[in-house]
Amino acid sequence: MIRRWRELERWIGNEAADARTSTYPMVPLHEVLTERRETLQLNGDLGDWQAITVKFSGELLPRERDNVFKGAMFAAYPGDLVFSKIDARNGAVGLIPESIAKAVVTSEYPVLIPDRALLRPAYLHYLLRAEHFKADLKSKASGTSGRKRVTPEAFLSLTVPVPELPEQDALIASYTAALDSAAKLEQEAQAIEDAGVRAFEEALGVIPPPPLPDRPVFVARFKEFERWSHDGILRSAVQSDTGSAVWPTVSLGDVLYEVKHGCSVGPAKSTTTLRVLKISAVTKGWLDLSENKYIADRLQFREQFSLQQGDILMCRTNGTLAYVGMSALVEEEIPDMIFPDKVIRVRPNMAKIEPAFLWRLLQLRALRTQIEAAARTAVGNFAIGGKDIKLLNVPLPPIDEQCRLVTELIASRHTATAKRTEAQTLRESAWKTFESALFEGVAGVLPPLPDPLPPRGEGETLMLGVMP
Repeated sequence: MIRRWRELERWIGNEAADARTSTYPMVPLHEVLTERRETLQLNGDLGDWQAITVKFSGELLPRERDNVFKGAMFAAYPGDLVFSKIDARNGAVGLIPESIAKAVVTSEYPVLIPDRALLRPAYLHYLLRAEHFKADLKSKASGTSGRKRVTPEAFLSLTVPVPELPEQDALIASYTAALDSAAKLEQEAQAIEDAGVRAFEEALGVIPPPPLPDRPVFVARFKEFERWSHDGILRSAVQSDTGSAVWPTVSLGDVLYEVKHGCSVGPAKSTTTLRVLKISAVTKGWLDLSENKYIADRLQFREQFSLQQGDILMCRTNGTLAYVGMSALVEEEIPDMIFPDKVIRVRPNMAKIEPAFLWRLLQLRALRTQIEAAARTAVGNFAIGGKDIKLLNVPLPPIDEQCRLVTELIASRHTATAKRTEAQTLRESAWKTFESALFEGVAGVLPPLPDPLPPRGEGETLMLGVMP
């Protein structure tokens, strides 16, 4: 069939949305949502009203700058649905949270009131995140490229599945129960990981720094301080409960072959046969090889800044103190990669210290405290040098004990990772079940999972590895 451009309302086919089917009644949104058009005259002072913004994730947050609002403004209240006309197709649609009692928006953010007799807020929250709903919403955007908008009329013309309230309650109860189970698995994972780290610290006799005491304020001159830190970092000879030494402590420089700063040459403007890591490749606590740029391929670069199995890379400088000295283990030789000037390569003497042991040791609280105490500030950045690294005090068990300790630590983290994977699988399965119950024929790649109410925190999974 041939159609003229002027005869088309928009350049996106909507046949899929028109043919959408569900086991529940498909109801136009205008039957369950009504517009709120409560205008406000605030005379430039918002008072106890809160300006808001809508994220692509559907989360509604207070806007930091209230003075960007000019002209007519409109009221919204907890439970109201708000969307951005220009960004609704990207996911900017959600519900006002209870934490924002009186919200104010411009005309670019239509406000809709859900019919509580037909829609549960939690059900509506998840429905807005469903992949089919987002696809249908995107098809309603009209206008010129890059400035397509969704009007209130177009939004309200969408049809969605609306089960009876008891069925909505059952769907949400099933999904949130799975989320609760997943959260419990992640709590267990964190507890296992924390226990592994504590066992590692206790076996080494490493004493984490105590909390700062609650003391009255006193005044001292900066020149009277050797370091900006507090006591309790690491004893010179780590003691057991009986007072006898567990393991001797040594300066890290005594067990290293080399400490070397990276290449200071800037990246190439085109593709080459040699890459240089970015500083972000090591600040995660493990080596992320995807963080790299191309650099001129010169023999001197390959010879001076090579990455060999067992090398440890440490962040030399960063605007965030927690990233300074963060380390990553090179688990195998990388012939086409070198490291940059903002990273320091630490090459262990493997006859004295196991690389994987040293890598884990550098991330313990006691060592992190030493690193952060040694960091200097300049032009808004924190930095350490090779001398600072060599002066770090570390406990040094025999090699076989180092291997045993790091193996046990990594085993606990593998167990924790398995639980986090189980939690993620549970979430994905629960979300797929929820969407499949609403829309028939849901299949393919799962979309990002929606956050429950309130947004949950995510556990962090670390890449693990032991040198052979």
